[in-house]
Amino acid sequence: MEQRAIFHAFAFVAALLFAGPSVRAQTGAVPEPCANRMFEGRNYLVCVAPPKGDLRLFFTGPDGEPFGAFANVREALALSGERLVFAMNAGMYNPDFAPSGLYVERGVQRKAANQRPGAGNFHLKPNGVFWVNPDGQSGVTETARYLAQRIQPAYATQSGPMLLIDGKLHPRIREDGTSRKIRNGVGACEEGRTSFAISNEPVTFHEFALLFKDDLKCPDALYLDGSISAVYAPSLGRHDRWRPMGPIVGMVAKGK
Repeated sequence: MEQRAIFHAFAFVAALLFAGPSVRAQTGAVPEPCANRMFEGRNYLVCVAPPKGDLRLFFTGPDGEPFGAFANVREALALSGERLVFAMNAGMYNPDFAPSGLYVERGVQRKAANQRPGAGNFHLKPNGVFWVNPDGQSGVTETARYLAQRIQPAYATQSGPMLLIDGKLHPRIREDGTSRKIRNGVGACEEGRTSFAISNEPVTFHEFALLFKDDLKCPDALYLDGSISAVYAPSLGRHDRWRPMGPIVGMVAKGK
């Protein structure tokens, strides 16, 4: 009888480990926030924040200097009894690490929206804004629409180009594009989820946009950056330390 009980317990644990999200949800198990996944032959790391997850932006610390690294954000949060669950670079920035466009932190606009024409991916219109409301709701919105809606966020960062707008690819993203880079971005997805993705290998804009559209089911998605893209995913044992960076986006939880 005791051996049978042990067998059934082992079988339950094995089934839980290999079950899909719906089964894990029924048992009360909490899925890991980050996972590596393949899509159309390309390898990505994806971190998912649940609806109203505690998403924040970080630029400068108490000394007024840019955090510049995930470890500095992690240490600052630990002082207040909080934990950095995962993080990524949060949009394009200038040589002094200041954001290239709109930036809001803790309800304070640190930089206005940048709608000027120019070269580079940031100015590949339409670009967009990732934002988080004071109540924890987050979204990805094309810049002109964001300004017209007069969104009053707790956090916001502007980058570009938009990858997806209302489920459609950015008009300048072409299937025959040949530029391949490590890329990262964020999508506002089904059921209120917010998905952050970074490629584990060089990919084209088109391949990256389709990840959000067809695999992650995000009607709206924003490109954050390429080449300098980095991720902090302690649940996977990954902590990129390539170089200093500008704004950082992360999910926060209570406890160390």
